[in-house]
Amino acid sequence: MNEVLMSAHKITKRFGGLAAVNDVSVDLWRGRIHAVIGPNGAGKSTLTNLLAADLPLTSGQVTLLGQDITGWTPEKISRQGLGRSYQKTNIFLPFTVWENVRLAAQSRDTQQPWNPLRWFHSTVSNATKATKAINATTSIAAQARAERAIALAGLDNRRTAIAGTISHGEQRQLEIAMTLATEPQVLLLDEPLAGMGVAEAERMVELLLKLKPTHAMLLVEHDMDAVFTLADRLTVMVNGQVIASGTPLEVRANAQVQAAYLGEEAH
Repeated sequence: MNEVLMSAHKITKRFGGLAAVNDVSVDLWRGRIHAVIGPNGAGKSTLTNLLAADLPLTSGQVTLLGQDITGWTPEKISRQGLGRSYQKTNIFLPFTVWENVRLAAQSRDTQQPWNPLRWFHSTVSNATKATKAINATTSIAAQARAERAIALAGLDNRRTAIAGTISHGEQRQLEIAMTLATEPQVLLLDEPLAGMGVAEAERMVELLLKLKPTHAMLLVEHDMDAVFTLADRLTVMVNGQVIASGTPLEVRANAQVQAAYLGEEAH
């Protein structure tokens, strides 16, 4: 069922006299991928950080699943149903793929949630000790969430591999699997195809299309082929402002967008 799961209304972020994001509104619908594109410095990642509350709003309002979440902490928003990935892959390199996903799943346990600070400084030398502790505290429900996430992300055959040894593309898949293990309804994905080869990018596109029917997604991405393959709606930002928003065909035909961004990319 298509429905708006997340909305931003006239949100602004100022750093001194600079408006990194200026009066931006966006609706994220279940079953649709909304891509945000624009040149470097356009405010795309800042927008994502505002939606996830990694940065506080200067003004405006954000709602998630019908709840006003303006001013909430990132942890509370995550529990409300938001998941995100970052430009820089954010995984536990000494642990296996399965252990990474299981840790994320454990964060949703109400009885004994995962405390990320407890494991953040884990290294290869103490990874075995940490793994034993993780095993001892993981609930049956968390195990089930992890199993679903690792299957969705297509990593079942890599579950025993050490995260630090798998390919860049697989690490990006792993980060999404960890996000899925928290059972989000809305996904904010910041350049998930960055640094990938052709085959890896194709696998990521397939994954996102598989997740699309049950999630609302905001996609920040520079790969225009992937964007026009995936996106149901596009928002184009330049210097913190929206210069166009619409279907991919509408945006592609917009003369202002062609001059500011797409024409530049084409050359």
